[in-house]
Amino acid sequence: MWRRLLRGVPAVAGVLLAVSMISFALVAFLPGDLALVMLGDSATPETLAIARRELGLDRPLHERYLQWLGNALQGDFGRSLRSGEPVTEAILARLPVTLELMLLTITLALLLSIPLGVWTAYRREGWIDRVAMSLSLVFLSMPSFLMGVLLVYFVALQLQWLPATGFIPIGESLAGNLQLMVLPVLALALHDVPIYLRVLRSEMIQTLQQNFILLARGMGLPVATILVRNALRPASLNLVTTVGLTIGRLLGGALTIEVLFGLPGLGQLLVESVYQKEYQMMQAIVLFVAIGFVAINLLVDLLYVLLDPRLRDDRMAS
Repeated sequence: MWRRLLRGVPAVAGVLLAVSMISFALVAFLPGDLALVMLGDSATPETLAIARRELGLDRPLHERYLQWLGNALQGDFGRSLRSGEPVTEAILARLPVTLELMLLTITLALLLSIPLGVWTAYRREGWIDRVAMSLSLVFLSMPSFLMGVLLVYFVALQLQWLPATGFIPIGESLAGNLQLMVLPVLALALHDVPIYLRVLRSEMIQTLQQNFILLARGMGLPVATILVRNALRPASLNLVTTVGLTIGRLLGGALTIEVLFGLPGLGQLLVESVYQKEYQMMQAIVLFVAIGFVAINLLVDLLYVLLDPRLRDDRMAS
């Protein structure tokens, strides 16, 4: 496992280096005076000079990138030109909200899709299978933001079961936090459940036809034991891959959902940075998201080894 991890380090470093170059170039090649764009027409010559010096606009592009990269490797992404707050502190303050939203979304999606995927594969063409497949098409074709709007309208406004917007930190009230997270988590999870369900159902159908499953049935093992212990684990490899891939889409969906439900996460911070022209903040958020996406995919690769012992043989893995 550790050898697989070490072999992936160069690729990870290359991807992150490319992302850092792209995010830096997107800001560096903006038309006009970047300091004037960030501060606006009302900026004085003194503030413009300070901004240009802080942004390094008086130096060659490659020197500016190398300095920015060196500072970024030390966790220093500069300061907000408007508030003076360190960019790293602003991101770390918002990061727990986004992580909680993503963790709850993935947990709920898996809790719903795994039992349904296992049962619909076992009782294929049954009424539960037909209803689940039909509903999955509806939810799969509906964007997360539209699902969020519908949940706000029906659940929050019409039925008044839950509040529509707001956020309470877990440290202040766990119950209040979870209550406010129900609707945004549902808006994201109901789009992922059909994906996980269909992937797991397809793999379970194929796995249940394998010889070792027929042997387990012949030995008289209980159905629950066969489905959970014998069939679910080998059928979960593609599900793990799918979860890893959908996390990237989940980050994009979380951006719109955080704005819709008023959650102070990275998505909300990114939108605020765009409106306020905080380009250093935007660069850092893009790099943070890339690091998270790459780390998740590396974790998925390691989970393969845990789920399939055959991959622990380096010769077979290569």
